[in-house]
Amino acid sequence: MTESKKTPQGQKKLTAKERMGIERVEMPQRDGKKRSRDFKEVNLGLGELAAVREAQRCLQCKTARCVEGCPVGIDIPGFIRRIAEGDFLGAAAILRKDNNLPAVTGRVCPQETQCEVKCVRCKTDAPVAIGWLERFVADYEVEHRSGRPKVSAERKGKKVACIGSGPAGITCAGQLAKAGYDVTVFEAFHKPGGVLVYGIPEFRMPNRVVADEIENVKSLGVKIETNVIVGRTVTIEQLMGEEGFDAVFIAVGAGLPSFMNVPGENFKGVYSANEYLTRSNLMEAYDARSDTPIIRGRQVCVIGGGNTAMDAVRTSKRLGAEQSIIVYRRAREQMPARAEEVHHAEEEDIRFEFLTTPVEVLGSDKGWVRGLRCIRMRLGEPDESGRRRPIPVEGSEFEMECDLVIVAIGTKANPLLTKSTDGLGLNKWGYIEVDDNMMTSIPGVFAGGDIVRGSATVILAMGDGKQAAASIDRYLAGKRDL
Repeated sequence: MTESKKTPQGQKKLTAKERMGIERVEMPQRDGKKRSRDFKEVNLGLGELAAVREAQRCLQCKTARCVEGCPVGIDIPGFIRRIAEGDFLGAAAILRKDNNLPAVTGRVCPQETQCEVKCVRCKTDAPVAIGWLERFVADYEVEHRSGRPKVSAERKGKKVACIGSGPAGITCAGQLAKAGYDVTVFEAFHKPGGVLVYGIPEFRMPNRVVADEIENVKSLGVKIETNVIVGRTVTIEQLMGEEGFDAVFIAVGAGLPSFMNVPGENFKGVYSANEYLTRSNLMEAYDARSDTPIIRGRQVCVIGGGNTAMDAVRTSKRLGAEQSIIVYRRAREQMPARAEEVHHAEEEDIRFEFLTTPVEVLGSDKGWVRGLRCIRMRLGEPDESGRRRPIPVEGSEFEMECDLVIVAIGTKANPLLTKSTDGLGLNKWGYIEVDDNMMTSIPGVFAGGDIVRGSATVILAMGDGKQAAASIDRYLAGKRDL
């Protein structure tokens, strides 16, 4: 923290008019040119004085609409009030009642479209910076806590398996452990965290942050077993039979990458964003000494306009690309990526080719990528997503030089687990079908997160994990009419 450790002592209670007169704080961040060549975190976090000042902007509404916008139902006015009073650890305690990963959500949750957009201050100026305050409290807790969370609930004597250690699985595991269940998380990779460690780069969320939050969950008694591929090394039937688990929560995400299905997509130098980010983040390919190196392109084209595309293109810049380019078929206004991520990319000299779609990957006679053939687009009427449909402009084809192509146009359900589990109901896209209580077609087996929703946000997955934990608790308590 760059600011003084001083906090307000004995300050008077502000009137609503005085609160309205406070302008929203700015998030300190590193210079765009300098940070684009390393993997250190971009945002630096609020200092104590700035956090208190921002918290004082909260009007403490009697009807807190901001809470309605939070998928995990955090007591937002409550934790912000504690910040304004200078009681930062008290604010952290309120956060952790409903959120097992506050240091994570404070960094990657799209608050601007969820809780902050509901803030009453939006009617006149800028909303309270709820996400930045959440991050501040979580980081402060790490520096000043006296110990990690513990469970006080009486043990239930029942076992639950959570498959996947991403945001949905870890949230469900933490909630169930707090309720007194014996919980084991099974993770396919060698390190827990799921998409939080393989999909989100260090400069946006350091791995130390995820590791610390995982340790908090383990302190609740949650056991985590890595290198276990449910559906291959063990089945759900075996977990509930031989292993004696009373319920299972499936939270394996949607990790099967989608491709463009254009000619030349099999040339060397074409990555899915999943592989590219997993190699860089989880397998540490950003380090030249890594045992699992990655191709470092000179001119890199990333296809897509979501947060994953932003992560990939900004990673390529940090891996030494002279030019990193986003190729997106719609206009800037239709990009699904967070506005902050797009802004950060622009500050880092990322080039954007809007209203552009690749129609072919061009290759050399040795089978390596040498460019893209693209076509310009125009926007027509809105499609099922509500965004205007891109339509090719006849005769507008052109070639773009590049030596690395990263495809970030979405993911699909990985069938490894779903196809190996008899009786598990799936929809036409291969995602698991659940009822209102998040139970699947198999009694005692629940599911949530991206394997149910398709690709979504971290906080929505956490909301699913929390809801599933409540349903599992009711189910194991004998309330089987879910």
